[in-house]
This record gives sequence, structure tokens and C-alpha cells, in this order.
Amino acid sequence: MQFHLDGFRPGDPQLHPVSPLALPHRDALPAQVDVLIVGCGPAGLTLAAQLAAFPEIRTAIVEQKAGPLEKGQADGIACRTMEMFEAFDFAGRVLQESCWINEVTFWKPDEQNPQNITRHGRVQDTEDGLSEFPHVVLNQARVHDFYLETMRNSPSRLAPHYSRKLLNVEVDEAAADYPVTVTLDHAGQRESVRARYVVGCDGARSATRAAIGRELKGEAAHQAWGVMDVLAVTDFPDIRYKVAIQSEAGSILIIPREGGYLTRLYVEMDKLGEDERVAQRQITAEQLIAAAQRIFYPYQLDVKEVAWWSVYEIGQRICDKYDDVPAGEEASRPPRVFIAGDACHTHSPKAGQGMNCSMQDAFNLGWKLAAVLRGQCPPALLHSYNAERQAVGKQLIDFDSEWSRMISEKPADGQGAGLDPKEFQRYFEQHLRYTAGVGTQYRPSLLCGDNRHQKLATGFAVGTRFHSAEVLRISDAKVVQLGHAGKADGRWRLYAFAGRDQQCVRALCRFLEDSPDSPVRRYTAAGQDPDAVFDLRAVFQQSHAELEIGSMPALLWPRKGRYGLHDYEKVFSARLKHGPDIYDLRGVDREQGALIVVRPDQYVAQVLPLDAHQALADFFAGFMLP
Repeated sequence: MQFHLDGFRPGDPQLHPVSPLALPHRDALPAQVDVLIVGCGPAGLTLAAQLAAFPEIRTAIVEQKAGPLEKGQADGIACRTMEMFEAFDFAGRVLQESCWINEVTFWKPDEQNPQNITRHGRVQDTEDGLSEFPHVVLNQARVHDFYLETMRNSPSRLAPHYSRKLLNVEVDEAAADYPVTVTLDHAGQRESVRARYVVGCDGARSATRAAIGRELKGEAAHQAWGVMDVLAVTDFPDIRYKVAIQSEAGSILIIPREGGYLTRLYVEMDKLGEDERVAQRQITAEQLIAAAQRIFYPYQLDVKEVAWWSVYEIGQRICDKYDDVPAGEEASRPPRVFIAGDACHTHSPKAGQGMNCSMQDAFNLGWKLAAVLRGQCPPALLHSYNAERQAVGKQLIDFDSEWSRMISEKPADGQGAGLDPKEFQRYFEQHLRYTAGVGTQYRPSLLCGDNRHQKLATGFAVGTRFHSAEVLRISDAKVVQLGHAGKADGRWRLYAFAGRDQQCVRALCRFLEDSPDSPVRRYTAAGQDPDAVFDLRAVFQQSHAELEIGSMPALLWPRKGRYGLHDYEKVFSARLKHGPDIYDLRGVDREQGALIVVRPDQYVAQVLPLDAHQALADFFAGFMLP
């Protein structure tokens, strides 16, 4: 990370100087805000942490509970989510605390003694090279802790207002400013807040969703499951692996937890009646333990402590829209109220996608709200949130429906009934990229180009997340991950991969510095650093010893901050000591090179030739304001 740009500052570099624009945190909510976030779950805190980076945006976040989450709920963190955590600068801490999921084992009834279970398969959890980060498991409360710390350390010093229950949301389309009025209950007293935008991250029973007339639609599988975090003594050999057990007594999914001793068990319980709800069964923790012990047979499971437990019924439901604009009226009005996370899609927790998808919803929306509120883009840009994320939610629902069906189905009995456990394993292997979170690809739109130049960099598919790889920084010969330049700061990244000849990169820099059509000149305000909106980085094929930082164009060695200090971290060599380089790994054309345009949420927006200056200008002219 970089710091000391505006003067030497001792102490924790993650603690940013408080901005004079920051709203002081008081017990009472402010009367007016730019963004009001409802709910301190993963989606709400992701959005709050992102907006907290912009003190000029007045943000407030409210939560119905009396304080932060302490235990339970989600735990799986996908590779893609770890990449996002890197943008918030706490991926390293998650790696240190979490349990890494390396392999998955599969168990089925023993053919000789069907009442016993036996291991029948083993697969690698994440394919090699899929991400620089592993799939890990960590208590959702700790993820919340990291986000809350990020908010506290931000220039905004943003902190939640707890014990607030949402009562109503009203939108006045005729209002010139602050068109959304939110009414909340705080300790029996009513509070009213006017906002430019409201984002409901308030869970499956979302009051925000109800207030804008949206509803979750879908079906329930009428299957009860229990989940519990336990400290147990067992002779089951795979207790520290992720495990899928299908036995004659039912199914279990085992998730090893952080700390080396804790284990999460998802336990199949009874089938529910057509009109029955899981609460009617009054299932107890003791019943969950007994069911787990039957499924584990012949292995022993002696549960010493249940740290947290819950029961749920499988169902997949989704909203047809994630904002308050009626279908067909998008051209005439911008959205003012949004929903994210469980407020707009619910499903089973066993595929580990709920928390991950919720945070990606918010990461998609956050930079767009910031761009609109900071005057960089028109409000119509906000329609892209629903267009992009509702389609992703639908994919999640479809995947979870099939996954839940297969894990709940009885093992094949040899007479044509039931599911072949090998088929279940094959389905898992086929969808590893999806469960790692890297299967999302946004369709062509204002924010995503087409694939006409994809051949220049086949490994950076337009519409997918930027797939990082190692490069060598020429200023200090340090090997770094190129994608880690993409922080949650609202900036676009332009990665220029030089061809055999460096001149195309130099010509690109001249265009960006001098041309009146240059996005850098058109959209960077007077007085801002030259990389305040567009962060240009260059990768060359020559060794670092053949490249001199002082000979680089000014945009690749910019002077920044109040002292005009040089930024030494924008130029890289692809040449490493060992292994294939980034050109080979990501299919970058060595002769022509390529320009990779990456959105603030780390998704590839365009792949262009280095000399496609006008195409670059036209792309940003489609949705940005001078």
C-alpha cells in the first residue's frame, strides 16, 4: 500500500485522516443524507465501506439489531470475494484467520454394508490458477468486523446507527432534491430521514422491499435442514475437509471452521408437508445431533458444545427487479430505492453463495452510486445495477435449485431409484468455477464492450472479473499481483500491455495527456491528481533492468499530492525469474499488445488495441459527464 503522499504521518497507515466533510457521528440520525443503507449484513457493510471512502458523500447506515453480529450465519468466502476483500485491504487478515478449503471428499453407503458410509471420491476444491486467493471459511461476524473497522478508519469515520426498525419508505418523484423519506422506529420514538438514495440490505424479510412493492417469487422444496457449529470428538477421518455425505439415514455437508477445532454441520432433517413450515416442527439442537450421529455411522460423533445452531427450509426465491422503477419506465425516471443481498434473492446456504453474492451486489452498486453523486455520471447509470445483478441472481437460483435437489436425494439403491453419488460429484466438479465466484460475465452494455478485440487478450474476457497475475515492478524489482492495484476507490483502471514495440504505449500516453478527446482530460477535474479518475498502469515485455522509470511518459510516473511526489508503482515488467509470464497466462498478443479497461468493481469493460484512441474516448463518452 502507498501512504505519506501528503506528508509524513506516523502510526497505522490504514487510519486515514478524518475529512473536514465527515459528518460527526451522533446518537440521532442526520435529517438529510445522500445514501441511507438499511441493514448491517454483508451487503450493507460492503456498500457502507465503499461509500465511506468518499467523505463528500453523506452516508448513513441503520440496523434493527442492538449491535454487531457476534456468531453464526454464513461462513464460506469464495475466491472472487477474497479478490474483492483485497480491494478493501483486509484480504491478508482473512487469510491469516480463516480455514482454507483445499479438497472436498464424498461419502456414500458401503456396497457391502449399506448402513455404513464409505469414502468414494476426492476432488481439489479450486482448480489451479483460478485465482491468486483460495476458497476459505470464516465466521460472518469477523467479516463484519473487518468492514466496520474499514468504515471507522475511513476519512468519513462512518459508523452504524443500531436499534433502528424501518417503518416506511416514500418516494416523491416531484421533489427537486432528497426525494426519499424514510421513517424509522428508535426505542419507541419515530425518526425521519430524507435521502437521495436508499438501499435496502435488510434480509429476506426486507421492509424496504415491501415498501417499494417488490416481492420474492419462487418455490420451496419442503425440506427441513439444520445447521450447527460444534466442538466435537469424532473418529470420522475427514472432519477437517469439506465433505458431502449421502447415507441411507440422510445427508450431511461438513464445513471445517477457522481455529482448527470448530466444525459446521448441515444436517438433513425431515421432509415437510405441503403447507407445513419448519417452525412447526420445533426441531431442537439435540435432534440435530441425533440425526448427525445416525448419518455418520459407523463413526462416532460426540458433541461437546454447540456454539450456534439454526433450522431452515430449502427454497429459492428472487425479485424480478432490484429497484423501485416499474418495468418499462426506465427511460423516464432513475431509480431511487434499491435492494441487495437476501432482500432480493434467497436460497439454501449449502452452496456457500449467499453472502458472496450479496457482497458482489453491493460492490456493483457502490461505485455507481459514488460516480453519480460525485457528478461523474448521470443518474441513468444506476439502471445498470438491476440489469447486471438480477441476471446473476437468476443464475444463482437455478444453480442452487439443482444443487439442493442433488444433495437431498437418496443414494442410488441399485434398482434404478435414487441418485448415483458419482453423478453428484461430477456436478460439483463441473461447477467449481461458479462456486469460486468467477463464473459471472456481464453482457454487452454501456459499461461492457463487445468481444471484437478479445483475441488481443483471450484471458481477460470482457464482462468477467480481471484475472490477476504476477508482474515485476521496475522501480524496486518487487513481484506483485497486477490486479491488486484495483482498490475500492471508485477509479477506473487502464492496463496497457505493450507489444514488441513500446511506441504504442507512449502514443497512448500522449493521447491521454494532450488530446481534447482524452478521457483523462475530459473527466478529471482541475486540481485533482492525474490518476484521480483513471489509473493507468503499463506492462512491458522487457526485463526490469532494460526499463528506466525516469524515461517513462508523465502519466506512468505522475507527480501527485501537495508536494508533487512521483508515483513509482505504475510500470511493470512481465519477465519473471520462473514460470510463464502474464502474457502467456492471459493470452495477451505479444506483437500488438492490448489495452484492458477495468471498472471500479474489478470487471473487464473493454479489450482494445493500444492505438484505438477514439474507441476509448467514445466508450467513456457513452456514460460519463465532463
